[in-house]
Amino acid sequence: MYRWLILILAGFILWKLFTGDKKRKKAQEKEDKESLLATGEMVKDPMCGAFVSKDGDIRVREGDKVHYFCSYECREKYVKMLQGDTASVGSETGDAKKDA
Repeated sequence: MYRWLILILAGFILWKLFTGDKKRKKAQEKEDKESLLATGEMVKDPMCGAFVSKDGDIRVREGDKVHYFCSYECREKYVKMLQGDTASVGSETGDAKKDA
């Protein structure tokens, strides 16, 4: 009888330790993310608006400015948008030359 009681008590204590640890880790991760955002080490993805770390590997340099992205998909959309703007500017100047 006492053996079962001790096993149940030990199981309960272990369960509480593990679930409490998960909660603490989750709270710590949230606190770390908020502190990164507050210190300015997080920047906004120009395509989807997600906040990403400045240490991220997915980035595009446009002149002196560096844009950071949450995924390669957002990066590709941005690059295509830049290329589309460049092509339209080139076609507008080409049309102006033809008219002149």
